[in-house]
Amino acid sequence: MIDRIRTLMIKELLAVLRDKKSRFILIIPPLVQLFVFSFAATQEARNLSLAILNQDRGQAALRLAEDFAAAPTFSRVVYLRRPAEIAAVIENQEAIAALWIPGDFSADLRAGRGAQASFILDGRKTNTAQIVQGYANRIMRAYLADINADGMAGRVSLEQRNWFNPNLDFKWFTVPSLVCILTTLIGLLVTGLSVAREREMGTFEQLLVSPLHPLEILIGKALPALLVAILEGTLIVLAAVWVLGVPLNGSLMLLYAGMAVFLAAIIGVGLFISSLSMTQQQAVLGAFLFMVPAVILSGFASPIENMPDWLQTVTYGNPLRYFMTIVRGVFLKDIPASLVWEQTWPMAIIALCTLSAATWLFKRRME
Repeated sequence: MIDRIRTLMIKELLAVLRDKKSRFILIIPPLVQLFVFSFAATQEARNLSLAILNQDRGQAALRLAEDFAAAPTFSRVVYLRRPAEIAAVIENQEAIAALWIPGDFSADLRAGRGAQASFILDGRKTNTAQIVQGYANRIMRAYLADINADGMAGRVSLEQRNWFNPNLDFKWFTVPSLVCILTTLIGLLVTGLSVAREREMGTFEQLLVSPLHPLEILIGKALPALLVAILEGTLIVLAAVWVLGVPLNGSLMLLYAGMAVFLAAIIGVGLFISSLSMTQQQAVLGAFLFMVPAVILSGFASPIENMPDWLQTVTYGNPLRYFMTIVRGVFLKDIPASLVWEQTWPMAIIALCTLSAATWLFKRRME
């Protein structure tokens, strides 16, 4: 019995190692994902932008602003002139936080009344906001030690507020992101298995001799996948709102418009993988090869700002990056149509490229 099992094991190993595609799947994808994850998957908060509104020209206020600007966490500082600019810089994600120093800060500190500054964070990025809060508290402790050493005794407090997610409830961040990820998974698997299933079941030849044009076959396989993915997305959105209690503050129409364009791009990727695969197992592995890096590079696991510049450039070709922004914006705030459009047109270009590539490959494999 041992000899028979050993013989079967040798047969299976040889079958895997002799097949060129199997060797590629076993070696290249893990190395690529290891390389990508090493740079992208980090829980550190760095390369972030900070907005500073300093309405006080006193020495104490200037020192506080300089301490925050010099922190290694912030690689870019945006200086504001008016309080009204804070809302725009946070909503447009130009800064993760805004430091607001009022005009009476230095005077209150000198008079011993207790000075107060405000620190406003983007609560949509829950994990990053929590880390930045810790950095801000550390900067304030060092600031208090410095001014006390200089003989400027007084109380200074930093009032921290989180916009769009006041309590930094991690569920408010995770659930909208899972709407994107699960919708991606459904769209990718339904289309990724379609053509490969035809080949594996032996019905692909029937499609070849049918009067259907290759483009008609692709459309016939893409539209049901689009419908199924939208229905699944609807079910996930309903569960997020009615079961998990995540607020939906924006427009459903904008959400579905972005979802339709996003799924067009994902269906193009799925059809390309399916046309390339000979079996359903290869299609699943191909979907996995696309899915994991796409999620990591979407900003779900760690902020895109934390990634190296070259990897941030790569994320522009990831449709999940744009859809993630739309879904979070629709759920956590009433994102306007103009901002949805800014995230939608890159997905439309990606969809055009992926669907064109899938059509070309499908026609070539049919020939």
